Amino acid sequence: MELDPLPVPEGLPLGLDELAQRRFDAVLFDMDGTLIDSGPVVVRSWFRWAEDEGVDPALLAGMHGIPSAGIVERLLPAERRASALAHIDELEIADTDGIVVLPGAREALGALPAGRAAIATSCSRDLARVRIDATGVPAPAVVVTASDTPRGKPDPAPYLLAAERLGVDPSRCLVVEDAPAGIAAGRAAGCAVLAMATTNRVPDLVAAQPDAVVANLGAVELTVGDDGVRVAPRG
Repeated sequence: MELDPLPVPEGLPLGLDELAQRRFDAVLFDMDGTLIDSGPVVVRSWFRWAEDEGVDPALLAGMHGIPSAGIVERLLPAERRASALAHIDELEIADTDGIVVLPGAREALGALPAGRAAIATSCSRDLARVRIDATGVPAPAVVVTASDTPRGKPDPAPYLLAAERLGVDPSRCLVVEDAPAGIAAGRAAGCAVLAMATTNRVPDLVAAQPDAVVANLGAVELTVGDDGVRVAPRG
């Protein structure tokens, strides 16, 4: 599970000019790695979990963006999953040291009026609440968590539910994501996808086929007009 902050890659943005021509009814944000940086907590918690559960930490590679239940299901037999899932939840909820808001996140959320934004996160409801409270990120009224849907990313269910709760067509939504699993979920939901190169390398993001890739939300500006939400290069 590689979540160390990446250096700002060269050659970005990718595809943003084309995406800027489109208009959206709402923006659906992932949380960890998109709005907030919880990387140190995630790594500490999951490596502690792997040690306690007798799991090779190398098996956690590539799991970012997948709900905890999905990771546990892939790594442990059925009879151990319930206790192991409770264990990782306890570890992550108890640790908020070093969680910060990522560049541009406050501005992006603040630019969108009620009904135009939602969060769809792979965190449980309790964990999402702890991290939102710890950072003070201005969360919208609609926050979909892993506790709200039986299927998590890369399944489209979280983003479909977020669009449903906002009362908008998913095809008129922009998903903002940092992980290939989340990009796949957004695409499967029929949304346009803007990828952030905050936790994954650009080639891995491009391979998941987002509509555009930028360094982080600080690289873009969201504006709202009569025809919908527009995303454009900042400055």
